[in-house]
Amino acid sequence: MARVKRGVTSRAKHKKVLKAVKGQWGRRKNTIRAARQAMEKAMQYAYRDRRNKKRDFKSLWITRINAGVRAEGMTYSNFVNGLSKSGIKIDRKILAEIAYDNPEAFKTIVKKAQAALN
Repeated sequence: MARVKRGVTSRAKHKKVLKAVKGQWGRRKNTIRAARQAMEKAMQYAYRDRRNKKRDFKSLWITRINAGVRAEGMTYSNFVNGLSKSGIKIDRKILAEIAYDNPEAFKTIVKKAQAALN
């Protein structure tokens, strides 16, 4: 049986790594050993931050809702309690969007939540 030379497969593997790190700075973009390390670290950051993104957006939505609710003289926790008691089922993303884009509509939602608490 003839021996197999690995030039084609290793070149393909190297090309895949170098394509992934294209645009990086210094030797990380053209030296395979540095490029592989850079790619692995970048993939770790990407994996972690796909999860952190959800956390960051949720806190942004809560901050926007809290700002809109405090303008009406209420706290965020009381507002959420009032929403659940009044039976209004709107998620934080939509509530934040309404508070940011349409304050008049948000005021009516806050009034309904206040009425449910009283």
